[in-house]
Amino acid sequence: MMIPLIPDPGLSPVEFFSTYSFYYPMFMAYLWMIGAVFYYVRYERPPRSHRDLPGNQAETPPPLSEYPLVTMVVPCHNEGRDIAATVRYLLASTYPNFDILLVDDGSADETQHILDALATQHTKVRVIHFTRNQGKAVALNTAALMTPAQYLCCIDADALLDPHALSWLMVHFLNPRVGAVTGNPRVRNRSTLLGRLQVGEFSSIVGLIKRAQRTYGRIFTVSGVVACFRKAALHDVAYWSPDMLTEDIDVTWKLELRHWDVRFEPKAQCWILVPETLRGLMTQRLRWSMGGIQVMLKNWRIEHVWAARRMWPVLLEFFMSVVWAYGIFFIAVLWLLGKVIDLPPYYQVTTFLSGWNGVIVGTTCLLQIGTSLALDARYDKYSFKAFYWMIWYPLAYWILNMLTTIIAVPRTLLRKGNQRARWTSPDRGLLP
Repeated sequence: MMIPLIPDPGLSPVEFFSTYSFYYPMFMAYLWMIGAVFYYVRYERPPRSHRDLPGNQAETPPPLSEYPLVTMVVPCHNEGRDIAATVRYLLASTYPNFDILLVDDGSADETQHILDALATQHTKVRVIHFTRNQGKAVALNTAALMTPAQYLCCIDADALLDPHALSWLMVHFLNPRVGAVTGNPRVRNRSTLLGRLQVGEFSSIVGLIKRAQRTYGRIFTVSGVVACFRKAALHDVAYWSPDMLTEDIDVTWKLELRHWDVRFEPKAQCWILVPETLRGLMTQRLRWSMGGIQVMLKNWRIEHVWAARRMWPVLLEFFMSVVWAYGIFFIAVLWLLGKVIDLPPYYQVTTFLSGWNGVIVGTTCLLQIGTSLALDARYDKYSFKAFYWMIWYPLAYWILNMLTTIIAVPRTLLRKGNQRARWTSPDRGLLP
């Protein structure tokens, strides 16, 4: 269906949502790209004196005046396949003062025995066992209360942390206003089409957008896979909420609404496993979508609070993305209905196939992904190999985002408000 360049004030619902579905992603894509490039130039680009250094010498973190104790917290639930490798990488950290606290959240596999063996082998490793699944937030809260460290670095149980990552995260805490710093997750399982698509997605949706959000004021969420927290800031906001489906989004909003600074550090890399089945990917994204909507419903009243004004754009952008998903769904339903019944002209959708507008949006999406891969190329020199596959990404991402949002809104509204958010280990891909 042809989309007018200038929306008519008398637009029908079909014309309105068609126009919105075109202009919204176009506007946001260029907004993110501009903000991310500014972030790179302002904060990330190496000094001129370092640009010609060989290898990774330019990425060596600067020395700190002091190295306070940091506890690396790893919540585990049925992670027997991956946890040993995760701990091995944590032990290789170049940060000189850390320990590791592994929380077994009621695992039913061999995780308990592997954790005990790791604690026996390494003096830096301690273990907490829960007899039954309490949820990731409870695991994190328990770990925070069981360590004297004033800084916590929370890592997912499948993540391989770069040796310099913790040092890069801790650089930011020299500023007493900083409450949390999130790292840069990189996809390591790239043997399937879904894995390759997510290489570009994580650069575009995580790396590029977090850079832009940092430029414009507030980050929507830390990455739950790798984030470092000041314990005083966590105490100020009553730690993680056990009833929230995405504890990382919720704790980010709580910190920022209490005026703690939350930052993104692209040099703090963490190599992760992503789902490589459609079912696993759908389950993961549905939880993310439900968690975002849950946080939006919890905090929608901040639009009337002047002290929270810097969070208004974050709330508005998320709300607009929900409207966009329902707009696409509305058009699709009308198009299908038009195949079986005669609809009034006001509600007729003649075609659901993209015309020139789809080409423009798709090209813009590829430009956004190319920009994000270019920004991350200094950390992941093989990332551009995934760009060949990204021609499929705009369609796949739109369909996935629409479906998960459509399902997530009613499921979140029907969910009991005080229901504890327990978890299962997600799809970790097809690695042996």
